[in-house]
Amino acid sequence: MSELVAGVDVATANVRVQVHDPSGAVVAAASRQLPQPVRSSGGRSEQDAGSWWPAVRDSLAECTRALGGRAADIAAVAISATSGTVVVVDRDADPLAPALMYDDRRAEEAARTAAEVGAQRWRRTGITPSAGSGLARIGWLAGHLPDGAVRICHTPDLLAWKLVGHPVATDSSHALKSGYDPVAGEWATEVFDALKVPADLLPEVVRPTTVLGTVGAPAAELTGLPVGCEVRAGMTDGCAGQLACGAVDVGQFVTVLGTTLVLKGVSAELVHDPAGAVYSHLHPDGMWLPGGAANIGGSALSDVDPAELPQLDEAATERGPASVVNYPLRGAGERFPFLAPEATSFVLGTPQDRVDEYRSRLEGVAFCERLALQRLAELGAPVDGPVRTAGGGARSVAWSRIRASVLDRPVLRVHRAGTALGAALLAASGSVHPDLSTAAAAMVPEGELVEPVRAEVAALDASYQRFVGELRNRGWI
Repeated sequence: MSELVAGVDVATANVRVQVHDPSGAVVAAASRQLPQPVRSSGGRSEQDAGSWWPAVRDSLAECTRALGGRAADIAAVAISATSGTVVVVDRDADPLAPALMYDDRRAEEAARTAAEVGAQRWRRTGITPSAGSGLARIGWLAGHLPDGAVRICHTPDLLAWKLVGHPVATDSSHALKSGYDPVAGEWATEVFDALKVPADLLPEVVRPTTVLGTVGAPAAELTGLPVGCEVRAGMTDGCAGQLACGAVDVGQFVTVLGTTLVLKGVSAELVHDPAGAVYSHLHPDGMWLPGGAANIGGSALSDVDPAELPQLDEAATERGPASVVNYPLRGAGERFPFLAPEATSFVLGTPQDRVDEYRSRLEGVAFCERLALQRLAELGAPVDGPVRTAGGGARSVAWSRIRASVLDRPVLRVHRAGTALGAALLAASGSVHPDLSTAAAAMVPEGELVEPVRAEVAALDASYQRFVGELRNRGWI
């Protein structure tokens, strides 16, 4: 009998559940909307965490109804969510207050304390707490605990608790920016002591794919999952997206080109970046997932009418390399592949026309991607083979071809690579398949290889050198 696995993706705006067979085929899928976060003064960003479980419960139930008798074949489920979102819950895993979202920045004082007290530890791990970190939010919550508080949960912790019927461990991926030291394999206790966070509010931490428990009878009745279905530890949405592109073995890297540019890969050893722009998650098999998230990305085209993009792409392809060098950053400040709070956009030269200017934007984002890969290689994490890619920007063949030419290596466009698939891979690792590498080889869709345009490589390399030179002149690298 064929075994199935379910992947749950809890994003900001919605929940998506996908059930996959061992080959990766989607046999059932469902989604539910979530309420928009409420953002207010002081950097506050909150969401009704009471909406999470009903959305996941109902999405799972829709999938199992569609599967009928095959629902009994679901062997495991794993959950991925946004990094750093936390909530206080009671003994039944019911939220006692709104969740503090990943972009809530009210906890500046807690962040300063955490950075100072744990300075030596953070230098070793490469993670420096900020007001946008889960650690800072946990520190703030500890000072505002409602009556009946039993645990501070990340999103998947709450949902897994609901599925198995008892408190569960959290995974090292969601815990990374919440004060977990993956090198020492422990919470930063001295930091939590300084923040006056009671130790019993924090869960145990395990590696992704670890069995957290099995689905109990109450949750089985509500969701249609079979009693005894394994609930396995997931990873953050960014890591799950990486896995869904097949970047699971050493030397494999993926660029997710959405509003921002996120680059992640796999290395055998922990990558130390003295500049602090690169950080590493712990791989389920004990390796490391180094990378970073830039402020630049698809936002570079945010002022372009989407209906014009196909025509501009075609014209940019026919035109060839731009006559100018463009760093099309929206807003101020960059965090990867270099840290420069004062960074702003620039253009070297005057574009010939709109097509030339548009092409220069595509190249500028590709220059940042090349710089990021170069920086990771310098730190001991070189790329082996093509760079995998997903996200909205990867849908443009023209942009993928420009990126391949700038990188002087093929770009592999992976279709249907989403967070829910990544979560399903984690569920399959150790259940349907023996490990993550085997699961990815069987379940990740084949990609489309985009080769460099040889006639453009030299000109784009010259523009890249001008780009890097300008970054140095400005003191950003």
